[in-house]
Amino acid sequence: MIEDTKIAVGVSYVVKIDGESLGEFASCEGLGVEVVLESREEGGNNSFVWQLPTRLKFSNVKLSRPVGKGTSQPILAWISKAPALKPSTAEIQAQNAYGDKIATWYLQRVVPVRWTGPSFTADQPKVLTETLELAHHGIDADG
Repeated sequence: MIEDTKIAVGVSYVVKIDGESLGEFASCEGLGVEVVLESREEGGNNSFVWQLPTRLKFSNVKLSRPVGKGTSQPILAWISKAPALKPSTAEIQAQNAYGDKIATWYLQRVVPVRWTGPSFTADQPKVLTETLELAHHGIDADG
């Protein structure tokens, strides 16, 4: 039975790149890893095909949040250095509405893929959001 019963309701995600905070995000999508398989048929054995693991493939992570005063600045400052950036380490910490840590994921060799700012439409007022997409080459977790 699980002893720690903290439930991740009302979660926000605090994101840091090399220890520098990019702030809190409302959603985090794409945390995952896939084992790429190679199919091999064995001569004389017609009952099955071998599925051999060859490498790991990490999906891009997309972080989104409502735009607030100054929220875009740390992201754009980091992305503007992208051509000269060395791959970074990212920390994504899920926390509940009280600020208690639920879990933390660590991404290795992170590079920015894209930042998407809000779409402005006067006839359809809605919350302005921004999205940051990250590529990485490894994931670890605690919590």
